[in-house]
Amino acid sequence: MFGSSTIVRVHKAQIVQDGEAILKDINFELEKGEFCYLIGRTGSGKSSLLKTMYADLPISQGEMKVANFDIQKINRSKIPLLRRKIGIIFQDFQLLNDRSVYDNLLFVLKATGWSDANKIKIRISEVLLKVGLSALANKFPHQISGGEQQRIVVARALLNEPLILFADEPTGNLDPEVSEDIMKIFFEINKSGTAILMATHNHQLIEKYPARILKVENGKVLDSAKGEIAKNI
Repeated sequence: MFGSSTIVRVHKAQIVQDGEAILKDINFELEKGEFCYLIGRTGSGKSSLLKTMYADLPISQGEMKVANFDIQKINRSKIPLLRRKIGIIFQDFQLLNDRSVYDNLLFVLKATGWSDANKIKIRISEVLLKVGLSALANKFPHQISGGEQQRIVVARALLNEPLILFADEPTGNLDPEVSEDIMKIFFEINKSGTAILMATHNHQLIEKYPARILKVENGKVLDSAKGEIAKNI
């Protein structure tokens, strides 16, 4: 049953890529405001699982519901509506280098249907304040550090007040001190009620900030909440 507080429900799902089943019999749920790590070796299927949850890859069988959207049955025209309910954070930033920080955020809001200029200005100010970068609105990506760029990516993901953030190795290209700062931002966001599923290889961060863990291993997704793996590893 998909409860009112359930943001993600995956039941007996299978993910196929290039004709081969890479993950089978996936079963887990994520609730509103939950923080969860997604771990596993490179090539194990972590990114494929995330991509399936934001409808970038198809689910071949089973059930997957994200923010009340049925991923298996979703029409291509409805995917933008799904992505207004979620936030996606990539390791490689994917900022538009020919636009200022403000215009990067403006681009996303306009692409997701915002039209009121005053509301747009207020929302951009709010998310930049949340990540501590209000002073950088007029800078271009090449003018700011990697850590600042990742903060902008987080701000971009927050624009539409998502129910859940999917973060794929968000600290992978950052040094330890900057990674700590990014993690603190994630936990502040999480405290405000946004669920977070974060793929990471950084076991030091997991030890310092323990939370539920999903582990992708041998084509399965193991869950620390079910006692299938140790919670702290």
